[in-house]
Amino acid sequence: MSERGLILINTGDGKGKTTAALGVALRAVGQNKKVLILQFIKGGQNYGELNAIKRLAPQIEIRPMGKGFIFHNKDNVSTAELNEHKKAADEAWNMLKNEVNSDEWDLIILDEINYAMHYGLVSAESVIHLLKNKPERLDMILTGRNAPEEIIALADTVTEMKVVKHAYQKGIKAKRGIEF
Repeated sequence: MSERGLILINTGDGKGKTTAALGVALRAVGQNKKVLILQFIKGGQNYGELNAIKRLAPQIEIRPMGKGFIFHNKDNVSTAELNEHKKAADEAWNMLKNEVNSDEWDLIILDEINYAMHYGLVSAESVIHLLKNKPERLDMILTGRNAPEEIIALADTVTEMKVVKHAYQKGIKAKRGIEF
């Protein structure tokens, strides 16, 4: 009999949600588990984690599926831009459902899925259904700000990252190897 898979959420306005999930992914690979990371917002830009994870293949795979960040004020996003994000999220969601049902993975990270739900790109109801019907042994991590309460209620572990101080507040730009 296999162990029950856990649902973990990394949320909040602080830095480190994806980074914490990547740490768990490294730990899982170290235990000879197979990991998939689907990124719902990030696209194929040159993020440091993409290059590092390629070196750990085939135990771990990362798929940037998004069109890039939607700025935090969704009222300033054009309808055409939102439609592009929605199309990318639909493709990522369909891929995710297939991968979850394949029962090929030990851990699947839904990176930035909370943003996708917040912006209406993926419905919370769909995510709830997926989490309730995933293979019993599958561990899943959901990252991003604004995790919906009904998703939090399903989770086994929820961590909220809180900003105490951030270099950006001093006008310091994102640094390669630290922020991306």
